[in-house]
Amino acid sequence: MLMLTAVITPLSGQVADTAKYVSLDPYYFHLEYLKDDSSLMIDVRMPFEFRGKRIRDAVNIPSSQEMETFIDTLSRNHSLFVYCYNDYRSRRAAEMFYDKGFRKVYNLEGGIVAWRKDGMPTVRGKVKRKKPVREQ
Repeated sequence: MLMLTAVITPLSGQVADTAKYVSLDPYYFHLEYLKDDSSLMIDVRMPFEFRGKRIRDAVNIPSSQEMETFIDTLSRNHSLFVYCYNDYRSRRAAEMFYDKGFRKVYNLEGGIVAWRKDGMPTVRGKVKRKKPVREQ
């Protein structure tokens, strides 16, 4: 009985950290994004990284200051799909979005590196500025 408690206790502590957002591999990340009409793709890489290959329809929000401004313009009903280069920055951003009231937050496990490795579609070229969707 003691051994079972020792195994269960550490595992239960890990759940709280990931309960704020869902990390998905590239295939399921893309599938969830396509299923939800109110989804927004957010790339938290630096602008010079974003100008390279990126996921179609992604909005670049590289800094926490820009995220704060962006967050204030969004309805909390949106599903946010967040990614970066290798998922380090996107995990932090996903937690921040959750802490600001968003409950449907998804992180791309492994970032754009995993996305490209799995052969998922990317775009490259001129960056179009998107205006955030205003809260109704």
